[in-house]
Amino acid sequence: MRAVSTPADVPAPGVRRAAPARRDAEATKAAILRAARHLLARRAHADITLKAVAERAGVSAPLVVKYFGNKDALFARVMSFEEDADALLDAPPAELGRHMVRHVLVSQRERGADPVVRIAFAPLHGEHGDVLRANFRAQVTKKLAARLTGPDTDVRAELAVAALLGLGVMFGIARGDALRAMPVEDVVDRYGPTVQAHLDGRAPKPRSRPAGE
Repeated sequence: MRAVSTPADVPAPGVRRAAPARRDAEATKAAILRAARHLLARRAHADITLKAVAERAGVSAPLVVKYFGNKDALFARVMSFEEDADALLDAPPAELGRHMVRHVLVSQRERGADPVVRIAFAPLHGEHGDVLRANFRAQVTKKLAARLTGPDTDVRAELAVAALLGLGVMFGIARGDALRAMPVEDVVDRYGPTVQAHLDGRAPKPRSRPAGE
């Protein structure tokens, strides 16, 4: 009887194909960064250990060292807002307010991490807080201002981001029950126009009241 050959790239029945090592490594790095960001938004830099980061990420501390070297190198990445800002600002100017609100809420719900709220904890981090502030200004507010046209772009960008920070703190830190119970798109419908009004440099329009109120 002739043996039936099995192509090398097709696993035998009942044998699971191993996931590519690179994909596993990238997923692990992403989990470590998420864990570090989560902790940085809740604890002082000096109180965060690699062990705590590893435990939250579900990996070993030596694996954190393998991928990032040491605590300073890890938090240099975490204190950068560059990647977060790219996603936060990834929408046409006329749709940016709604997009930013949606991005903050979805990040909180799906990843347990807010793309900008860790700046609110800069005072906890000593000299590292200065790095956090400088990165935030350059990579978030200044980058947003550069996308706007007309007068007072810096002020408009900072007001829009301030509104987002308030939303992020209420949703992720204060964990407001009513806000967290709302569907994301309902919050976007209510809050997006406020953020957009700041971006556009105009006063938000008051919601119309039903007749008789």
